[in-house]
Amino acid sequence: MQPNKLEERCRKFLDGQNEHDAAHDIAHIKRVVKNSTLILSNEQADPQIVIAAAWLHDCIVLSKDHPDRKKASTLAAEKAAEFLSSVGYPANKIPAVAHAVEAHSYSGGIPPKTIEAKIVQDADRLDALGAIGIARCFSVGGELKRPIYHPDDPFVESREPDDSVWTVDHFYEKLFRLPELLNTDTAQKMAAERVQYMKSFLEQLSIEVC
Repeated sequence: MQPNKLEERCRKFLDGQNEHDAAHDIAHIKRVVKNSTLILSNEQADPQIVIAAAWLHDCIVLSKDHPDRKKASTLAAEKAAEFLSSVGYPANKIPAVAHAVEAHSYSGGIPPKTIEAKIVQDADRLDALGAIGIARCFSVGGELKRPIYHPDDPFVESREPDDSVWTVDHFYEKLFRLPELLNTDTAQKMAAERVQYMKSFLEQLSIEVC
């Protein structure tokens, strides 16, 4: 299947999905596809598997406070496999795409077993970092009606972070840990730049709130 044909069919399949979730909408999916393409330029992997999985990785999304949140990527993998089978995608590559979709999720905790799955996981995690990562973090925090920061200790200096309550705590509880969890050298280099920007943002925030 030609890349442009795959993109066309994936876009049609995803049309209208997650449109009320600014952190996991079609714009997020397009950025993950872009990140995947950038990583592919320096890694040896099957682009047909990587790009299909990048397009379909969030074909099912459950909110962060949903009781079945950890199952979302498994459900997405099943749905992605069904879709690809219906549009004539190479049958021998569907299991690899499904694995990459299933393994991309941080909350799912499924280790990626292939380089393709590692690339998709990295591409998705990169979108949680940098300027767009900041925007997504506060978007989710607002949706869940969480305060921006702890009023007495905004930057977790004398307590353990709790991102179930305070939005800024998510930087310390998860986001700043992501670079060490990335699989590819390309993604690690991209992540280092994005984290530095995020730290600069927090420095400015500390001036304004303290």
